[in-house]
Amino acid sequence: MNPRSWEAQAIRKIEADFNRSADTHLIPVPLPAFPGVHLYLKDESSHPTGSLKHRLARSLFLYALCNGWLHRGSTVVEASSGSTAVSEAYFARLVGLPFLAVIPATTSPEKIAAIEFYGGRCHLVAEPHAVYSESKRLAQELRGHYMDQFTYAERATDWRSNNNIAESIFAQMAQEPHPVPSWVVCACGTGGTTATIGRYIRYRCYDTRVCATDPDHSVFFDAYASGDPTLRLDAGSLIEGIGRPRVERSFMPKVIDAMLKIPDLASLAAIRYLCRVLGRRCGGSTCTNFIGALELARRMHDAGEQGSIVAILCDGGERYMHSYYDDAWLAARGLDIEPATEAVARCAEEGRPLPWPIRGAGDLADSRRR
Repeated sequence: MNPRSWEAQAIRKIEADFNRSADTHLIPVPLPAFPGVHLYLKDESSHPTGSLKHRLARSLFLYALCNGWLHRGSTVVEASSGSTAVSEAYFARLVGLPFLAVIPATTSPEKIAAIEFYGGRCHLVAEPHAVYSESKRLAQELRGHYMDQFTYAERATDWRSNNNIAESIFAQMAQEPHPVPSWVVCACGTGGTTATIGRYIRYRCYDTRVCATDPDHSVFFDAYASGDPTLRLDAGSLIEGIGRPRVERSFMPKVIDAMLKIPDLASLAAIRYLCRVLGRRCGGSTCTNFIGALELARRMHDAGEQGSIVAILCDGGERYMHSYYDDAWLAARGLDIEPATEAVARCAEEGRPLPWPIRGAGDLADSRRR
């Protein structure tokens, strides 16, 4: 018997699953205040596990299998804020491996339920920064494999082709009025998606810039602006799935053209506004991206530019019904959501400035003056 027969069978199962999946949608979003600037959301919530992390989990499993790190019976361990763990639980079940998610105790109950639905187990930690060491410890104790998305996200994905998210975006934009986007907007969790998009743009020689968004209580923006990768925080981000208390190894600042620091209240208000405009619920990281795209659209409009912006719709809002969509949860944190939502609406529909300071770093100038 071929000693690698189990690994080969596991890879075939993952590739067959990919062949059964359709591409994700590109959704236009009206911005009445900024005519000539066309905004689209790349809807990653339509993956089988409901988020952008489905792509990452597939790549991580293939990477681990092809490196010989996974074997029959291996326990897969992952540090996650929730969505990656949901997707990895799906792929672990697909290839018949046990899965253990090490997640912050603040992770939404909907995400925990989804991990358990796919057969995974959850190990909750009180401090967000403890997920790394605890994952390593548990993997050693169980003689399993720590998948470590925060290290391998940027290298596991085939950024040149293989229907990665960047290739998909540009193919879907081909028939639009401005087929080559002026900007692609993506928040950072591991940094792997911005790395994929930025590398693909350079590989294909597109005149598109990448803007990474970062929420409050995250070090990515300050690390990018200062060039200091040693920054640390004790607290985690309120916006699940993005923002980190340390600079992850998959964060590639050299492929990012600009960054925007988005206040949490702006992101949470955008959740309500997008629900009104699209008739559907989006997660917090999507709305961080939306605020970033809105700021870029305003800058383009003020500079007399026309063009397109693509922002990533990371996951749906159904996973956050006990938090971002719960008025009592917001009120307990002193977040006055109604006037904030109207401020977002006035910006998108009337062109009024957002009332929150949004810090920027990198190349945010008019593209015609570059």
